[in-house]
Amino acid sequence: MSGAVDAAVAALNSKMPGGFAGSAKIVIKGEGAIMLDASGARAGDETADVTLTASADTFKGILDGSVNPTAAFMMGKLSVDGNMGLAIQLGAALS
Repeated sequence: MSGAVDAAVAALNSKMPGGFAGSAKIVIKGEGAIMLDASGARAGDETADVTLTASADTFKGILDGSVNPTAAFMMGKLSVDGNMGLAIQLGAALS
């Protein structure tokens, strides 16, 4: 597991201590994947209701608040595959 994945798992568990209603996979290009569900965030690469894919820099910016998830999606820096409603909920929780 990469340092970027470790840091993202810690940040997600801090931001969302109650977990996430649904299942989401966050793919950090070149680093690995994170699973997020009602149990919280953990490193993993499983099937999910929605998959978000971004570079390490973009995802770090989303987590620290310097990058708006919706703007990243509109600019093509964040791709979404699957349940768009869950992606919107996750983006709101991370903002």
